[in-house]
Amino acid sequence: MNKFFNTSLSWGLLIIAIVGDFIVPYILANFYKGYNHKRMVMSTLGNPNSPVRIYYNIWLVILGILLIITSFNLYQYYFWVSKPLSIAVFVLILFFAIGAGILAGIFSVNESKEMETIASKIHGVGSALGFMALLFVPLLLSILSFKIKDLRTAIVCLISFVFSLIFFVLFIMSDKSQLQYTIIANEGIWQRLLLLFMYLPFGYIAIRNIVALM
Repeated sequence: MNKFFNTSLSWGLLIIAIVGDFIVPYILANFYKGYNHKRMVMSTLGNPNSPVRIYYNIWLVILGILLIITSFNLYQYYFWVSKPLSIAVFVLILFFAIGAGILAGIFSVNESKEMETIASKIHGVGSALGFMALLFVPLLLSILSFKIKDLRTAIVCLISFVFSLIFFVLFIMSDKSQLQYTIIANEGIWQRLLLLFMYLPFGYIAIRNIVALM
């Protein structure tokens, strides 16, 4: 099993997960009349009334599996630097992979937030915990990179953490009723930008390793 990790294939699967998490919703949204990328979160594509719910929910499960592989990959890549920090990275990614990936794919959210079911509650809790967990991964990766004097990666990760924090706050605020007629209400935009900056360190590390392994 160890021979699989830290290979071009394992890093390549991470790239597929990152790119796919933006491309899949973009493609599926074309078959969902009335879907708005700016105002609607991606998980809305998997709601029970969505014509593309099966495809999107399957994608979320696949995403979760790919990110579980990533959690092992990054643990093995950094454990020699700091085992406690590497374990923390592993656990936080695992939380996101299971909560915002696999569980979110199995238990879909409702199209309307006013209508709550057990499935939508599980989806909401899993996604919320997953996003909060992944938020701090860029910071930990920055610390690990500083420890080995990989300053370029450390700075990329640190900048990613700062922007992730900003867009996470905007994403949370977008749900506030008093802000529904302002630019802050564009939760779809904030979610995508949040994911972009949380994923950025993964993509950067993956591409560097793929190039190095060629």
